[in-house]
Amino acid sequence: MDTSRMSIPSNYSDSLSAEISRAFAGLKSIEAGEIMNPDEGRMVGHYWLRNPELAPSDEIKKQITEPIVNLKAFAKKVRRGEITTPKGARFENLLVIGIGGSALGPQFIYEALGANSPLKTFFFDNTDPAGMDVILHEIITKTHGGLGKTLSLVISKSGGTAETRNGMLEAQSAYESSGIDFGPHAVAITGEDSKLFNYATDHKFLATFPMEDWVGGRTSVMSTVGLIPAALQGIDIDALLQGAATMDERTRSNDCSDNAAMQLALAWHHAGNGKGEKDMVVLPYKDSLVLFSKYLQQLVMESLGKEHDLDGNIVNQGIAVYGNKGSTDQHAYVQQLRDGVANFFATFIEVRKGREGSSIEVDPDTTAGDYLQGFLRGTRSALYQSGRKSITISIEEVTPQSIGSLIALFERAVSLYALLVNINAYHQPGVEAGKKAAGMFLELLGQVKQQLNKENRNAESVASAINADTEDVYHCLTHLSSNNQAQVKQGNTPAEDTFSAI
Repeated sequence: MDTSRMSIPSNYSDSLSAEISRAFAGLKSIEAGEIMNPDEGRMVGHYWLRNPELAPSDEIKKQITEPIVNLKAFAKKVRRGEITTPKGARFENLLVIGIGGSALGPQFIYEALGANSPLKTFFFDNTDPAGMDVILHEIITKTHGGLGKTLSLVISKSGGTAETRNGMLEAQSAYESSGIDFGPHAVAITGEDSKLFNYATDHKFLATFPMEDWVGGRTSVMSTVGLIPAALQGIDIDALLQGAATMDERTRSNDCSDNAAMQLALAWHHAGNGKGEKDMVVLPYKDSLVLFSKYLQQLVMESLGKEHDLDGNIVNQGIAVYGNKGSTDQHAYVQQLRDGVANFFATFIEVRKGREGSSIEVDPDTTAGDYLQGFLRGTRSALYQSGRKSITISIEEVTPQSIGSLIALFERAVSLYALLVNINAYHQPGVEAGKKAAGMFLELLGQVKQQLNKENRNAESVASAINADTEDVYHCLTHLSSNNQAQVKQGNTPAEDTFSAI
């Protein structure tokens, strides 16, 4: 990792000695199993997943080791054709149904490492019906065996996450419309005795694997959430875990100069004055890492984007993250990065090995890989010449071990940064607020439906009848009319639009 172009003063760590001591102590407390998510009263255990010996009890150690043994055996039997469809056919497709970290982690791993997967893999990662239709159409019409040879993996800790539940029910309906029983084609990853656990039991799912409450969604990729799809895809999960464990070990040093995670956290702190004043643009120069910026977007922004610190002070912390890939970005927003508003720092991800085997020359003595390296180094230099800061992280090639190390590096940097600025990185009150507001809208939508009849009514009259906000009611009515649940007669203005039952 090269932070030389972040212009960090040599004595910067000395100026934060108290905060750094707190961060190192806090990370030890996390790994020791202390309650480090006080808002939810939970331990933070994702570092134990790649080193179960760190687990604070034998019970938790077993919660890590036993599922790994079981999921490896299950995945091997699926890949070998020993676990089959009810008709005795080999599973050839995998449909992963989740949301947030329960989908984004497995998506990133598949994109980075799953090129040779024996199972063609698809994802339901939203509650967008048209998006699900596209995926189902592709499975049904463009794969061998269609849904009949598709294993569905449903991932939800509580089983009550609306997007995942909706995706499961949409998938189940599609299976049944094709005359296929969903249960024998489905696997659940969920908490013990959750809604999904009981649903899987009642519907005779093929298997159920545990998901523990001390693992948060955005740090769950090395739990059953990420390991089961990876194992089904034939990815070496032992190497993935070992890469993370090695990085964890290397970044337990209390010497800032010898701790890459602390160096990364300090670089973020310096760039944003400890307040997130600069965005982070992630530029991986490798097609297989195209989802890394999205993965880091959730990990960093959901962890660090907090209104209050641990003492209850309003701090509005966070680091905005965005990015795509190099050199695609050269033809997109690098123009603004170089010449526009300087409200960011860049993080380049370099993969030194271009491809397996030799390359043709696209110019005399020059390969496509040479160009990729030239664009990375050239963009880095061009940004620096314009006063734009950057970090460069280099790996030799994209392997399970290097991906495990990259994930662990950023997870630990997030932990340390949060401790430096004294916030809880492991809750998500903003997410919960959004879910609550969505629930209120759905309740209002039901009330609006009940008000509709054959008589044309505008939003104001409906709102008055149920004592609701007119604008909110108008959006309910337009949603219903756009989805064949109401008729609309448009007026000269939205206020004059009238609606009736179909």
